[in-house]
Order: sequence, then C-alpha cells, then structure tokens
Amino acid sequence: MGCMRINELTDQELTEWVQHALELGIHTFDHADIYARGECETRFGNVIKNEPSLRDKMVLQTKASIRAGYYDSSKEHLLSSVDASLSRLQTDYIDVFMLHRPDALMELDEIADVFDTLAGSGKVRSFGVSNFNRYQLEWLQAATHQPIEINQLQFSPVHSSLLTTGIQANTEFSGAIDRDGGVLTYCQQQSIRIQAWSPFQFGFFEGVYLDHPRFPELNKVLEELATHYGVTKSAIIAAWILRHSANMQVVAGSTKVNRIKEIVAGAEITLSRKDWYTIYQAAGNRLP
Repeated sequence: MGCMRINELTDQELTEWVQHALELGIHTFDHADIYARGECETRFGNVIKNEPSLRDKMVLQTKASIRAGYYDSSKEHLLSSVDASLSRLQTDYIDVFMLHRPDALMELDEIADVFDTLAGSGKVRSFGVSNFNRYQLEWLQAATHQPIEINQLQFSPVHSSLLTTGIQANTEFSGAIDRDGGVLTYCQQQSIRIQAWSPFQFGFFEGVYLDHPRFPELNKVLEELATHYGVTKSAIIAAWILRHSANMQVVAGSTKVNRIKEIVAGAEITLSRKDWYTIYQAAGNRLP
C-alpha cells in the first residue's frame, strides 16, 4: 500500500483503510518523509498508537534523501530523517529503509556508515533503494555490509522501458535505447525485489491511463480481458505486473477500499502469455 495520499482521509477512514488492507492480505505500507511533508507518517502513526496490535501485523517501509529543491544522502540528514520517521510513525523500528532517489553527490562511505549504524541500533531491519539503475545498485552494494533487498521502479504497460530494452535488443527501434541500465535483469539475478510504483499512472504523474481517451486500444483490450477473467481492468493490470518472473510487488496508491479490492483480485489471476503480450502491444509497445 502506497501511503502518499492518506492525509486526505479522516482518522476513522484511515483506520478502516489500514484494517481493510490487512484483511485483504496487504501487509506492507510504503511511506516517505516527504509525503505531505511528514503528515502521512504522522497520521499513520496515530493509527498504530490507537491500535498497537496492528504493528506486528505489518511491514513498514519509508524513504529519505529528497529535500526541497535538492537531494541529500548525507549521514547527518539520513540519520535524522530515520529518527523523525520513527517518531512520526510511533514505532521503535522500520522494517525497510530506502534511499528515495540516486543522489549525484552520494558518499558511499557515509551511506555504508549510516546503514551500519541503523542496523546495529535496531532502528532499521533491512534496506532498499528507489529509482536506482543497475550500476548505481552495484556501486552502492559493493560499499555496504547490508544487502539491498528492494528497488522501487515505475512500471506498467505504458511505462515499460524495463522490459522494452530487452525485447527490442539488437534493433534500431527507439525502445532498444537502454534507459535503465539493465536493472530488471540485474535485480532478478541478485534477488532484489522490484516494487512497481504508479502502476496505473502514465508519464510522471500526468494522469491515470484507465479509461483515458489517450489510450483507446489499451482500454479496449483491458475491458475485453476483464470480462473474460471476471474482474476489473485494475485487476488485469495488477495481474500483468505480477505475471513477470521477477516476482514484483504492486504499490497500490489508492485510498478507496473498493478499488483496493479490485487490485487485489489481480493476484488470483495468471494471464496467458498471449494475453500478457496483447496488453503490452496495446499500450503502444512494439514486438520486433
């Protein structure tokens, strides 16, 4: 569950949202220190405070390094960010702490020290990154003692450069351009779990592509497959992401319980190869 917009819910709605997610089998809740300038973590922390038994049922992850107008992966900032997140979330530990974006000024010895300090203190149990390519991952992992377990990447049928680089390899098609440094294959090879963020958005938060007039062919195919499998189009998208052998996780950012139920239904579907590739091509992707 992506928690970027939970500040829009009332206290009662947020509590019910968390409870429904857990009942549906979703146990991981994804935060970042910048979500509503910390308000999302604060509001979520109040849920834990009011119902402490919920904490042991969930995996809490949060991110840091994005500041107003720049990135900051300095030791001072990361350590203070974790302490602030712990306070807002009202918990003694974070299950997964992630670097939110690659910082061009990263000092690997500092980050290694940060990870060691956080792991040694028990404040953080495991580590990950968001939006890192293969070479950045290799560079970071070589310097740290803790394994990088997660990489969050934007991924969907309409944002599929992770796939297209490989599918269109050895061609002059535009998709053959390597925009991601072979990160999909690398993560599979290194057992780094990919969490697919913005699975229903096109562009960089430009809008939702479901039922959008800009994607008529994709929505036509999704509607046909939704009818065939007896689910919604949201479930078909979730099933499409989960069908890949990388064993990805879908970061569902909806605050609507009914929509979450629709997305979760996709976990019960295994798309055929033909259906999977039909969706891929309907989104405007080309097979050589």
